[in-house]
Amino acid sequence: MHPILEQLANSVIIGRSKNAKAFTQQALDAGLPLQQIVDDALVRAMGIVGEKFKRNEIFVPEMLVAARAMKESMILLEPLLAKAGIVPKYTAVIGTVQGDLHDIGKNLVSMMFKGAGFKVVDLGTDVPADRFVSAAKENEACLIGLSALLTTTMPAMRECIDALKTAGCSGKVMIGGAPVTQAFADEIGASAYSPDAATAVEIGKKLIGAA
Repeated sequence: MHPILEQLANSVIIGRSKNAKAFTQQALDAGLPLQQIVDDALVRAMGIVGEKFKRNEIFVPEMLVAARAMKESMILLEPLLAKAGIVPKYTAVIGTVQGDLHDIGKNLVSMMFKGAGFKVVDLGTDVPADRFVSAAKENEACLIGLSALLTTTMPAMRECIDALKTAGCSGKVMIGGAPVTQAFADEIGASAYSPDAATAVEIGKKLIGAA
């Protein structure tokens, strides 16, 4: 691998935003292909971050700073990728369900999917079912991620799934959040349940046949 990409990947893994931005610029100045910068440095780095998280070598704060460093890099890359007509193959629509204002877990899932090369449409928090439906249709999403951190908002997940099915949305629905379980996912007809942000990408890719 090109030494600049190695340095960029390491900067993302340890969450050094300024370095990530500087090495991204260096990679661009060196004329490295955009797709190579994304795949060999960013996607690889976020994959390593996810693995470290699953092995309990790092925790949520470290994941957040890594995601932030990746975001700094993508600020430089996204306009160039768009200009070059390089678009992500898969789109995920993600949001916290209606009545729930928690967003740390949802933000982590969003950044992990971006890090895996997905286009992510983040609807934010307190998202009603009809907004998930319209966003899924408009963006032809292959994956819809629903987050809930309160037991009182878990029923809203069922409403979203029912609304998506009624509207004929073909995207797979993945749910997650502290009170959510596999049993609940089965009960409400979700395609999958993910216990954490790192596993979400793995499960999501398998669901849509991209693994």
